[in-house]
Amino acid sequence: MNLELTAESWPYAEPFRITDYVFTHAEVLVATLRDGAATGRGEAGGVYYHDETPASMARQIEAVRPRIERGIDRETLRTILPAGGARNAIDAALWDLEAKRAGLPVWKIAGTSAPVPLTTTFTVGAGTPSEMAQTARSYITARAIKLKLTGDDPAGCVRAVRAARPDVWLGVDANQGFTRASLERALPQMIEAGVALIEQPVPVGQDTTLAGLRSPIPIAADESVQNLAGMAALAGLYNVVNIKLDKCGGLTEGLAMVREARRLGFQVMVGCMSGTSLSMAPAFVLGQLCDFVDLDGPTFLASDRDIPASYANGDIWCPDALWGGGVQADDPAR
Repeated sequence: MNLELTAESWPYAEPFRITDYVFTHAEVLVATLRDGAATGRGEAGGVYYHDETPASMARQIEAVRPRIERGIDRETLRTILPAGGARNAIDAALWDLEAKRAGLPVWKIAGTSAPVPLTTTFTVGAGTPSEMAQTARSYITARAIKLKLTGDDPAGCVRAVRAARPDVWLGVDANQGFTRASLERALPQMIEAGVALIEQPVPVGQDTTLAGLRSPIPIAADESVQNLAGMAALAGLYNVVNIKLDKCGGLTEGLAMVREARRLGFQVMVGCMSGTSLSMAPAFVLGQLCDFVDLDGPTFLASDRDIPASYANGDIWCPDALWGGGVQADDPAR
């Protein structure tokens, strides 16, 4: 088996802001595994707040290249690479390669139901209330919108977007920007605006401050839940866990996390880091098992893969020819 690693940079159509960070490009690593006539690919953007980059992910993979090229299964991969973007890229390539070898789509190999289009959130980057309302209006076909909030007038931003889009499901993502006290002050305005989900309100390490919080709005853990090992400690503090394949290390671990989340009583969200449609396709398979879907990453790019995910009527759909379809595509840049 031969492994190829390629670093790619995909410009954003315009800068995208969250708490303490501005994105201008999706920097990704593409792993390609070739075994005879069969080829599998996987893409990872890594976890920006862990300082993962295509170069750092490539270094992790190069350290175990001989083991991968001798032949490796997905469970063994979990023992030789830590959770994170490097493992995600190889895990996705292994799933895709297995699908091509077997002539079966990944969803069948994974034992899930045939995929259907999924309603995804469309994310409004942090800004002033009027800026965020304008962006929300521009998402004409969106049926679900998520707001990136900072400490700057969160209530005003929520009210402005709700006034602009009274028709949509509305969630907010604080990216660790609240304290318990500031969250409690903002809750009445969020309830009034019909907010349906609050994601990662407090900083990692301050999760226990949410103990006893009486919120009719479900609270989701994102940065506070990285992989399978971290979920049990959050039971009773959060209602939802946000699984991102770049965090947990791939679809293999993501499927295990869904099973464990259900056992622990969590609802499940699938999210994404920045990336092209190739990053979304494995998460789309996982999304078939989730309650909330946030897979709009490619919509921020100036361009996408030749065979992209489609975003119509507020849904995401990933075609078989993009990834994991069980038929070898002729175009290696699919």
